[in-house]
Amino acid sequence: MSSASTPRAVAQVLPRSRATTGFWLCARFILRRNWLRLGIWAAVLALMIPVVYDSQQQAFPTQAARNAYAQVANTPAVAALTGLPYAAGSLGGILVIKIWMTLAVALGFASIFLVTRNGRADEEIGRTELLKSSAIGRHAYSTANYAVAGGLSLLTGMLVSLLCLFVTLPAAGSFVMGASIAGTGLAFVGVAAICGQLSSTSRGANSLGVGLLAVFYFIRAGADLQSSGVDPSTPTPSALNGSTLNLGAGNLGAGSPNVLGWFSPIAWAQNMRPYGQDTWWPLLALVLLALGCCVLALRLESIRDLGSGLLPDRHGPSRASGFLLEPVGLVLRLQRSSLVGWFVGAMVAGVFFGGVARAMTDALDPTNPLARSFVGTSDSLLDGVLSIFVLFNGLLAGAFAMQCLSATRGEEASGRLDAQLAGALSRYKWLAAQILVAAIGSALMLLIGGYLTGVSSQGAATGSQLAGASLLYWPAVLLMMGVMLFLTGFAPRWAISISWSVYGASVLAAMFGNLFSLSVATIRATPFGAVPRLPADTFMLLPLVILALLAVALATLGIVQFRRRDLSPDN
Repeated sequence: MSSASTPRAVAQVLPRSRATTGFWLCARFILRRNWLRLGIWAAVLALMIPVVYDSQQQAFPTQAARNAYAQVANTPAVAALTGLPYAAGSLGGILVIKIWMTLAVALGFASIFLVTRNGRADEEIGRTELLKSSAIGRHAYSTANYAVAGGLSLLTGMLVSLLCLFVTLPAAGSFVMGASIAGTGLAFVGVAAICGQLSSTSRGANSLGVGLLAVFYFIRAGADLQSSGVDPSTPTPSALNGSTLNLGAGNLGAGSPNVLGWFSPIAWAQNMRPYGQDTWWPLLALVLLALGCCVLALRLESIRDLGSGLLPDRHGPSRASGFLLEPVGLVLRLQRSSLVGWFVGAMVAGVFFGGVARAMTDALDPTNPLARSFVGTSDSLLDGVLSIFVLFNGLLAGAFAMQCLSATRGEEASGRLDAQLAGALSRYKWLAAQILVAAIGSALMLLIGGYLTGVSSQGAATGSQLAGASLLYWPAVLLMMGVMLFLTGFAPRWAISISWSVYGASVLAAMFGNLFSLSVATIRATPFGAVPRLPADTFMLLPLVILALLAVALATLGIVQFRRRDLSPDN
């Protein structure tokens, strides 16, 4: 590395007052590279508001139905997964329970990945050194990166608030709802900025950031599980409507957050309590955390060499084991943190789904049209609810498989694939290892998630029954893998974006097709919508065979084309 690339040499060329020279140029450059990605993240997250709100209006049309749902929400399982149910008897409170945690955590992921992609990843492949060789300040590119990622959080929060107002929710709670989600995203922009300075690789920065997000999530869950008592200063929505809601002795309270929550920015944002207390001061703490982390990251950037991280690289063994010398072993080693995270998530989801199945069945009105749409060809509402949870397991396994195969494009774009193929390893064997891990891993996720859903469902179904019902979604998962492999062969630069878009459209059709007034034929034409929803529906073999054949055909075409084409390192 030349001396001109070191922080000391750059500081001699540009005075401290000009450290951000070229900020707007860098910001435009980052926006040009990421505008589509930013737009998709913001639109998808925000549009979940009207979809979920419409479904809950149909599922809980009366105050009595909302009060019954509040009884379901006031359980340890729901508190651990989505937070304390402080306003579960109102439409706004139900919306928070159903979607707030999903939006906040998803925006946290987006912030981490975006900051790393335009920060540590660009530095790793040499793009940052090329940019800094021109007349831009030493902190211009980093500050532009943080600003663009923060802009995604602000845009998402604003759209969430506007859509909450659009569905006629109270204005005060709507603005707090958007601000709390935006604050979570900003906080993780700061967290990702620090991680990018500590690690020397983009994979390490992403792993560290996601690991911290998981730690903060579990700290928040532990704090909510340890909370007790109902805040008497905040009337419950049912009280405001002239009815009494008995939360029951021994249940979790909604009004006294545990002191453990002060160690998690997710808990800070959650304690803004939209449609409840509508508290604004935690937003200030989130913004200060984001600014403080970004300032610290810039300071760390000044004292390290370009391309290096502050955390020393751990020395590995002098010789690789026989397992690592095999392509499958290397894939498992590189993705071990991600694999563990996905499998833990599948286990937690399975236990949660089974734990609330009966309670949700009791809360739903069997005469309600939306509730009846869960039933399928079965007369049992409980079977219908279980079939939805089985579908969730299938969607999780599909996301896992897509994420695994996304690594193939990352290896190619970063140039690491050239080094792997320089020896006797063929492209077919390398790609087969990636496919094998994604395919077998997704099947195991389906079996584990389904089995735990059945075991924890209190006798509603056996573990083996729901494990088998979950495994029926494997052909749909294979089809999504086939789509990504096909695009990897024929359109590598767009493979990840288009594949995830197809996955998202299939998820929306399978989950919310009835709300969008889609015909049964249209829903059945999507990968996850084509799978029979056991135990509610009748088993049909033909759709599964068609999905499997399509998956094999697309994957074969993509693999053959990948073997023929030139490697494309441009990201």
